[in-house]
Amino acid sequence: MEILENEQQVYDKLDSLGIEYKLIEHEPLFTAEDMDKIADRAPGIQCKNLFLRNAKGNKYYLITAEHNAEIDMTDIREKIGSTRLSFGSPERLMKVLKLEPGSVNPFSLINDTNKEVQFFLDRSLITDQQLNFHPNVNYKTVNISLEGLKKYLASIGVIVNLIDL
Repeated sequence: MEILENEQQVYDKLDSLGIEYKLIEHEPLFTAEDMDKIADRAPGIQCKNLFLRNAKGNKYYLITAEHNAEIDMTDIREKIGSTRLSFGSPERLMKVLKLEPGSVNPFSLINDTNKEVQFFLDRSLITDQQLNFHPNVNYKTVNISLEGLKKYLASIGVIVNLIDL
């Protein structure tokens, strides 16, 4: 299967930083619940990622949590100090993170060249377990440590804001 530029830049960045990770290929997964299908091959925590925008559509947020976390949009709004939240449209997702729906992940913040997206990580993911994210495509998963993810994000200038969901 051809490796897309959007995907390759994730591996290139991880490799250049010396971050250990495991790559798992699988059928396309479109929802957080679909991650259960690969749990036997992707040990650790399956994560879900929500690309949200405020009511005016001028602020964007990426929220990362455990795949089965119950997320209350009103609760998140208050915790991150935003106006009413809604999911970013496929057009906004493509414009800001250069992604198709179903492949949103923290690695994609490398595409946020204008630094428009605030990143929030649920505190429940602060463990020594591996984390699982798509590498900008939904038919592969990267298994990585929290420290590896934080090193990646720091290298691209992303601040990790912790949140209790």
